[in-house]
Amino acid sequence: MKKLILSLSLLTGVVAFAQETAKSDSTKVQDIKEVTMTKKVFQKKADRFIYDVASSPVAKGNTAFGLLKETPLVSSTDDKTLRIAGKSNVLIYLNGRPTQMDAESLVQFLKNTPAENIQRIEVITMPGSEYKVESSDGIINIVLKKKTSDGLNGNLRMNNQQNYHNSTAAGLSLNYRKDKLGINSNINTSENVQDQYYILRNGNSQATNQSEGRIADPNLNLGGYLNIDYQFNDNNSLALTYNSSANKSNNSTVNLFNTTKDLVNNVTDYTWTKSREDAHSYNNSINLNYELKTDSLGSKLNLNAAGLLYKRLQSSNNFTIASDQTGNDNGKLLKIYMEQPQFINNFSATADYIQKFKKDLTISIGGNFNKTKTDNDTKYDTYNYTTNALIKTPNHFLYDENIFGGYLTVEKVLTPKFSGKVGVRYELTQSEGKSDNAQDVNLRNIKRDYDKLLPYLSLNYAINDTNNISYAFSSRMRRPSFWELNPVRNVLTEFNYTQNNPFVKASAVYNHELTYMYKNSYFLILSHSLEKDGITQVPLQGVINGKNQLRYIRTNFGDTQEMSAMLGMQKSFFKGYLTSNFNVGLQRKINNGSLSQDPLTGDIFPLYENHTVSNSFILQTSNNIRLDQKKTWFAGVNYFYVDKQQIELGQLKGLMSLDLDVKKIWNEWTFALAFRDVLDTHKIVIEDYQKNGNYNYVNQNQYMRGVELTIVYNFGNQKVKKVRNIESADKDIKSRTK
Repeated sequence: MKKLILSLSLLTGVVAFAQETAKSDSTKVQDIKEVTMTKKVFQKKADRFIYDVASSPVAKGNTAFGLLKETPLVSSTDDKTLRIAGKSNVLIYLNGRPTQMDAESLVQFLKNTPAENIQRIEVITMPGSEYKVESSDGIINIVLKKKTSDGLNGNLRMNNQQNYHNSTAAGLSLNYRKDKLGINSNINTSENVQDQYYILRNGNSQATNQSEGRIADPNLNLGGYLNIDYQFNDNNSLALTYNSSANKSNNSTVNLFNTTKDLVNNVTDYTWTKSREDAHSYNNSINLNYELKTDSLGSKLNLNAAGLLYKRLQSSNNFTIASDQTGNDNGKLLKIYMEQPQFINNFSATADYIQKFKKDLTISIGGNFNKTKTDNDTKYDTYNYTTNALIKTPNHFLYDENIFGGYLTVEKVLTPKFSGKVGVRYELTQSEGKSDNAQDVNLRNIKRDYDKLLPYLSLNYAINDTNNISYAFSSRMRRPSFWELNPVRNVLTEFNYTQNNPFVKASAVYNHELTYMYKNSYFLILSHSLEKDGITQVPLQGVINGKNQLRYIRTNFGDTQEMSAMLGMQKSFFKGYLTSNFNVGLQRKINNGSLSQDPLTGDIFPLYENHTVSNSFILQTSNNIRLDQKKTWFAGVNYFYVDKQQIELGQLKGLMSLDLDVKKIWNEWTFALAFRDVLDTHKIVIEDYQKNGNYNYVNQNQYMRGVELTIVYNFGNQKVKKVRNIESADKDIKSRTK
């Protein structure tokens, strides 16, 4: 159900992508000594932005997810995904180590991690060659607080939110230090029902379809992490990180009323689509890190070994039921039973060495190895109640992938004002997919080997103490997610489904970014990205036996260019009583793709084209207002607006939302009350009209309007210091389990 909703309405992709230039993730942060934020709260350093949050009033009573949404250049339009300005995806790091969670587990983790635990946030908009990232991905590193004296501290967080349904969440975080041993951990749980209302229309001059109704997805989540860091001496450290999460989603339901019209023969049919799905997913990962400092200049060796076990069990029954104009149940017509389990096992290892020389010269060299195996034993059974015909279509798809990589970077401070960094990364990918699907010989064995040399360049010039300008270029690959390669069909209605594609190949992405910053408060970011053979979903539709069919096909779809200009500010006014984060920008997107053939079945459809140029306006602001001199009462006003723009599926209409909150700090307690989407304007509408007469319309209401109450209690010794940053070996793999 989750993959179907994701694919059909592009909730976590298109909607967040539509505003991805509205904010950017903060990748590095420093400590704030006073609530008045007298230190540099937001600043640019080399290849990253730095946002200080350690003692910020914004953090009190907030969550990691909520704090990231209020970070300069970071945005979320669906309350599920985060985007950095101009970036296609975001990798979340925790204390320098990737979280290695799937998308669903990561959202729950961030929403149940208290923001009071965060020391700083780091945002890398253009990762260098030493980072193994996909596409135009950016990185957000959340650095947690760490005790500087022996003892224990922690906090307890409780949350209740009322939207269409009520949801609850709770989390406990602990931080312990004894001499050279440091431990921090978190356990969290939540329960919610994601309810959405759809209106779907598609068709042409011969036939039309309309489906309208509700999709409900209940979720029970349990997760947590454990970080253990032991410092043998001043030069040797060992760290172990374990992440675990589980999701149970039983009785997810689809109830859609369908109206299909054969305009040629003037025949109208009415049916119900009723579906029930059970899904359980489990994600467990572990990372072992060793760090050796080799000299007093800061040279060091960093070794990582990581393992990832991901399991998802999913089964569903989808019924098509005869009906009439009044919606009566006139008997079952069709049943589709699906089992779509997925198992992912990954082992990863990295080795990095940084050699620092006198005269501000740094040379970094390293390599990585990733080995991934996926197992997808799918069942797809169709039973026709009219003819009593049962058709079974099993498919056991196995996918093995090995990635070898290496990099070299040279960073030099040429003058007190000018510095540069140049690097190159080489990646070799060996993959093989096997299927026992006897109906399609082409799916039995798909082998693909490819390599690429990926250059990187970064230049930084400090004009003076208040003016800084920087430029960066990077080239990357975007490999398909593992679930995108699994050749399964996700059925919404009898004539509307999504189809994954094992023939999808990696796309190439080239990024440019120019940044100007003034007084560490005002910034201008100009960016350009070009993606060749981009991976997306294409809506193919045509009339078969008098019925209009719509298939969302996962495939490579031409080239896409995106240009954006973002003007922003992060500043405090009136002696710290008002802290404002403001971003306004323009985005220009050029799409160039066409498709007419289903790559799996070979069926030919009327040509789908997207040769469009669109311009859109983006505005986002987050404001924190101190209401009293004692710094115990605060109010928040947050607003975003995303203008209409052309995406792969059509034109996405404008989006906006206004959020208000009030917060009270009382001793060790924090009480926060928030009102989400106050104006009830956060609704998704996508329209597409083709030259051949085909049209497609998606209207979705996620019921974003709601009220949220959060209570946080802090206990123990609150003395903290920064923790050691550690990067995990399998940081790039987790993003492909989405």
